[in-house]
Parts: sequence; structure tokens; C-alpha cells
Amino acid sequence: MTWETVIGLEIHVQLATKSKLFSGAAIGFGAPPNSQACAIDLALPGVLPVLNAAAVSMAIKFGLAVGAQIARETIFARKNYFYPDLPKGYQISQLEAPIVGPGHIDIELANGAQKRIGITRAHLEEDAGKSLHEEFEQYTGIDLNRAGTALIEVVSEPDMRSASEAIAYLRKIHSLVRYLQICDGNMQEGSFRCDANVSIRRPGAELGTRTELKNLNSFRFIERAINFEVERQIDVIESGGSVIQQTRLYDPDKHETRPMRSKEEAHDYRYFPDPDLLPVLVTQASIEALRTELPELPDAKRERFKQAYELSQDDAHQLTSSRAHADYFELAASTSGHPKLTANWMTGELAAALNRSNTDIVDAPVQAQRLGLMVARIADDTISGKIAKQLFEIMWSDERPVDALIDAQGLRQVSDSSAIVGFVDAVIAAHPAQVQQLRDGNTKVIGFLVGQVMKSSGGKANPKHVNQMLRTRIEEQTS
Repeated sequence: MTWETVIGLEIHVQLATKSKLFSGAAIGFGAPPNSQACAIDLALPGVLPVLNAAAVSMAIKFGLAVGAQIARETIFARKNYFYPDLPKGYQISQLEAPIVGPGHIDIELANGAQKRIGITRAHLEEDAGKSLHEEFEQYTGIDLNRAGTALIEVVSEPDMRSASEAIAYLRKIHSLVRYLQICDGNMQEGSFRCDANVSIRRPGAELGTRTELKNLNSFRFIERAINFEVERQIDVIESGGSVIQQTRLYDPDKHETRPMRSKEEAHDYRYFPDPDLLPVLVTQASIEALRTELPELPDAKRERFKQAYELSQDDAHQLTSSRAHADYFELAASTSGHPKLTANWMTGELAAALNRSNTDIVDAPVQAQRLGLMVARIADDTISGKIAKQLFEIMWSDERPVDALIDAQGLRQVSDSSAIVGFVDAVIAAHPAQVQQLRDGNTKVIGFLVGQVMKSSGGKANPKHVNQMLRTRIEEQTS
């Protein structure tokens, strides 16, 4: 009898505010330990938190983007627990009346079908500090730079039934928060991380006991961790045991999960309203004002790209994977005047070059307008597609204008019949057998002959003109 997997995700999104959630301390990544922790972050006696209004606005924007209910009145609570990197002994979070209520995200499955994943809530909370183990043999270092950093925790319904569905949902949220520009999405720096609640059950049965996989920060590791945990739970139950509700850590080197602590329930944290923070009242006018600031969201942009630019589903997906990709494409396409050819170059040569050099598209040495102009030169027959690949490699390290590079490198395509005819006649003379095959009706051989002319001309002859001239010259010699 088969097992059904049940997965819910808790995604921690670090908000792109200039300062922390309840203090004016900076939040730049990579600063020396404890250099960005002020008296409020350290919970020194007599200090009081002051809510960051920008964080509230960012949370509301997220809620609007996922079709969620926005709380008109929201409160903060103290979540009490002891941890070495939590100097207050509690974390300011939200339990009742979170800023963002129920919403949803639609994901695309491997077979192309759509599936709706419910979002239970998204609440504001401050981050804890970080424990450092690498530089100390017998001790643990505490860095409180992250303490107090503004987060929204996005809690899903347990609607996902496989690791692949979980990754599709996670990628969708990752793309969305970057489109909204409320988070940079950098998983390596911890700006976007995930806890996964995993359980199994017989199809149609009650939910099973879940385990929580903690602080996963790469798509690949998240997928591997979920798959491992599902198999582990199946083995436990089928061996006569019971799954224990607990928090587990995933070890990517050993490809295993191991227990960290028993999984707490809400009452274990002894939540109570924070007495230092008043309720936050959100007016409908402020909600509508923030709605007007929303950008075109990924799903809408993808559909527009398919319709307006006649792109395939795959190309539209790839070109809207991030706001930066979409903006690059639209600028390059408007420059070239040939969106489909531009899309081919972006998903082909440009994507490969970015991958090879481990470069983000915002830092691409070939900027959008330069790529668009190069594509325009392919379309107007100034250069061939083959020569364009050579030109593109030069453009990657040479910032001179496209036309200047074409002339400097001698790459301009030859379309003058008088310049091509010599190459054509030489190829006809050198390959009589293939010429005879063409005369006998084997039209496929024309490709071979065109290729020989292109080789002789160093790739500079216009292949359209070469094709026509070959046929004309062979017909003239036949008659």
C-alpha cells in the first residue's frame, strides 16, 4: 500500500529595509561580528523598541501580491525561549492577528498543470543572532549583527505532496519577493531560508506526525532533505516504530537528517502581547496606496510576454524568472526590433556565458542595448548568426560599440554578388559529384555546397545570397 507525502513550508524572508525591525541599527551583510548591534538589539535595561514602518509596508505588499487578507489591526507578541544568540530571552513576533492573513500561490507542476497552494499567514518578526563554531575549538562565538533584522515568515498550508511541488512553491515565492523588491533573495547570505514540515500518511487518512527540517538554504538541499526524510519516516513506520514530532537538521555531506530537539507547540513558547508595542492600525487608504505601487507580477508578465512577443511557454518562463531578466529582455528586444530572435540569444548564448562566469544578469558585461543592437545586425544581414557568436565573445570583454567592433574585426557579412561569385564557382568546380546530385533532384545537397562556400569565405558570405547564387550558377552551366 502506498504512502502519501504531506509538506508545509515556513519561509523566512529578510526584508530589504535599511535598518532593523525595532531599532535604527544597520543590517549590511559581512560586517565584523557585533558591529551592527545597538542597545535595543542587545536588550539593555531601559530600552524600548520602535517599529520600522517600511517593514510594515513591505509585508502588506507581499500580502496584496498573494491575494491575502490584510489585517486592519495587528499586534506583536513576545515568543519566549532561551537560546545563546537571543539576548532578550524572547523574540518579538506575531501570533494572533498577523499582518497578512490567508492567501495563495499557484504553481506549475511537471506535467504543465496548475496547483493552488494555500498561504495560512505571513507575519512580521525579528531575527535572532548567529552562533559561530568554525573559529573556536571549545567555545561558541555569538554574533548579534542579525539580531533584530526584519523578517516576514510565510507559512503555507500543508498542500504540497512531493519535494518537487515544494521546490516549485519555494521558487515562486523567491521570484515574487524579488519582483516586489522587498528581499534580495540571497540564500547563501541567509536572506531567504526555509523550514519544511514533513509527514506521511495513507491516502485519505488523518495527517501524520510531522518533523520540521530546520534552516535549509538552497533549493537542491531542500529537495534532497525532504526526499530523505520521507523515506526515513516510511522506514520507521514500516519497521513497527512511530514518528516523533521533532526538529531535525539536514547534513548535506552525509545526506541524512538528525534530531535537533523536540518540536515545540505554540503554548511552549508562552506567547503574550508585547507590552512595549502598541497595536498597529492599517487604514484602507494606506492599503490601496501600496496596491498602486505593486509592479507587474511574474504570472501577469509571463502571459504578456507570450502574447505580445509570441514567445513559447519555456522562453516566457525563463525570461521572467526574475525582474532583472524581464527588464533586460524588454530593453534588448525594443532595441533589436526582433523579440523572438532576442529571446533565442538570451536563453542560449547569454545564459551559457552567465553560467560559465557565475555572473548575475544585472552584472552582465554585455548590456541589454548592446545585445539588442547585435541582434539587429543579424536581422539586417550585416553579420551572420555564426559570426554573431564570434562577435558576442568579443563583446564580453570589449566595451566598444557593436558597429565599431564589427568593422574593427572585419566581421561584416559579404552580400556583394561580385565578391561571392568567385567562391561559388570554385566550390562548383571542386565538387562535381554533389553538383550532379543537385541537378538530379537531390535538394538536400545544397546545404553541403553552401557550407563549403561559407568555409571558403571565412564565414563572411551571406548564406542566403550564396544559396541563390549556387542554384543560379548551376542552372546557367546546365543550360
